[in-house]
Amino acid sequence: MAGNVFGQMFRITTWGESHGRAVGVVVDGLPAGLQFSEVDIQKELDRRRPGQSEVSTPRHEADRVEILSGIFEGMSTGTPVSMLVWNSDARSSAYDAIKDTPRPGHADFTYMARYGMRDHRGGGRSSARETIGRVAGGALAKILLARFGIRIVGHVLELGAIHSKPLSFEEILENVEKTPVRCADLEAAEKMLEKVAALRQEGDSIGGIVELIIKGVPAGLGEPVFDRLDADLAKALMSIPAVKGFEIGAGFDAARLRGSEMNDPFRIEEGKITTLSNNAGGILGGISTGLDIVCRAAVKPTPSIGKLQQTVDLKTLENTEITIKGRHDPTIPPRMVPVAEAMVALVLADHMLRSGFINPRTLLK
Repeated sequence: MAGNVFGQMFRITTWGESHGRAVGVVVDGLPAGLQFSEVDIQKELDRRRPGQSEVSTPRHEADRVEILSGIFEGMSTGTPVSMLVWNSDARSSAYDAIKDTPRPGHADFTYMARYGMRDHRGGGRSSARETIGRVAGGALAKILLARFGIRIVGHVLELGAIHSKPLSFEEILENVEKTPVRCADLEAAEKMLEKVAALRQEGDSIGGIVELIIKGVPAGLGEPVFDRLDADLAKALMSIPAVKGFEIGAGFDAARLRGSEMNDPFRIEEGKITTLSNNAGGILGGISTGLDIVCRAAVKPTPSIGKLQQTVDLKTLENTEITIKGRHDPTIPPRMVPVAEAMVALVLADHMLRSGFINPRTLLK
């Protein structure tokens, strides 16, 4: 199976399965001289860890990270950083009864079509548990970016058609972790919690929208053709399980605007070039403008639901029905926030190195 590597100069390779012994990541391209520890990685992993609230799966995993290489006396050595997290609460027997009946909305059927076999335990490699490696790698990218004044915040903008009111970057930073749904509008968050609880009782699920805002990105990051910064951000977010849509800046609303409304007029403020608006979302022609990068990902409802669904039997090739048991998130966006932040951080760290904004040797000075 190919496709387990993401990035060019700052590159991650994730490995492991949902119900295997462990999952992890190898990070290649982290410059020497960056101070970090397991505590820094653990902080991010704890944000995506299951079993923390009523809006997440009851699977209980400590998700304690072990750093195996690439660090000496608390500092990166410039060699690959290998990190591992052991699986401890996998209950594979819950999937035995449905191993021959592909779950609607899951990759069961397509895996069989592609490889002729699959690990049916919790989805195997296609499980969202693979994102542990992304978050661990993204934690290092965040630390690197912070050295250059780049900050990233993600939040649940919408959940089950309940929408957050507009908030500033600082307001989102202050409030987003105060509620398990990670909506910084605390009034909307309460309504979201009520809706999730009601749907969970019905054996159903809901999706939503996760928004990312990035401050401090310098102008001139990215390439104008195939390696556009926005294209790489799109790939990064679309590679997360359950993401079905991506937009940046005005996004799909741009299709309904006139040019006079969509364009961001330039002006000089305090001796610097800026714009009066940011409908472009901080990127023009695939290259950063220096304004905030604002992008969003549409997340589908959790496909594992308790309702009776139609499917097929792969052995008999007959129509049948399925009820999915096990432990599943009633909604995905809240736990996806740290994953989305990690993927954005990986893209930006990679482009900062590729564009020369980060000189690997400067970290040692």
